[in-house]
Amino acid sequence: MKINKIGFAVVLLVCTLITAFAQEKINQLDAKGKKDGVWKGTFEESKRPRYEGTFDHGVEVGTFKYFDDTKAQSLIGTRVFSEKGKVAYTTFFDQKGNNVSEGKTVNRLNEGVWKYYHKASSQLMKEEFYKNGKLEGIQKIFFPDGAIAEETTFKNGLREGVYKIYTPNGFVVEESTFKNNEYDGPAIFRDAGGQIVSKGNFVKNEKKGMWEFYKDGKLEKKEKYPVRVKFEKRINIPKP
Repeated sequence: MKINKIGFAVVLLVCTLITAFAQEKINQLDAKGKKDGVWKGTFEESKRPRYEGTFDHGVEVGTFKYFDDTKAQSLIGTRVFSEKGKVAYTTFFDQKGNNVSEGKTVNRLNEGVWKYYHKASSQLMKEEFYKNGKLEGIQKIFFPDGAIAEETTFKNGLREGVYKIYTPNGFVVEESTFKNNEYDGPAIFRDAGGQIVSKGNFVKNEKKGMWEFYKDGKLEKKEKYPVRVKFEKRINIPKP
């Protein structure tokens, strides 16, 4: 069936109106100048898609998608908004779609548990907890096989309390104490086989008091800190 000139013109007009209508519905502002409806952002130089999502009178709603600045335009992150945009569950991906990290934000600040994964793996690499955007509680780091590698206690964003480092076979090679983000309190250091190498106390990042040093599991010496350096009296002989 052939389309006459008038019919072709009508079809072309309809297509043009549909395209224009669709374009008008993207990146719009409401009467108060707030973002409303579907928005799509682009990278400034490449003009490739940067993100897309929906606003409800200035408030993010539903799922926002974020893309990398490559020809592949890989999805590298999503944020699922709820509670009138105050809460967002964020997930980051690598270019092959593997999870890199995930967690919740409240009013743009990290809140609750955040998880980080080993490269190109579903195995957990790190788990930490936030309160009002600051680290709180025990942060755990894991070896690729899932064994615990490190434990750090945080309070209000600072290291506070017990700190432990493990070997892959489960020995604790360091067990120390932090206060106000500094070594402060008892500390024990061991070798890879679990035998004590040294132990003593720290005060504000410095060794203080009596420290014990071991060799092959046996006490080798004791040393008091800070170490007092003995100065020898020198006689200055004039040069000829």
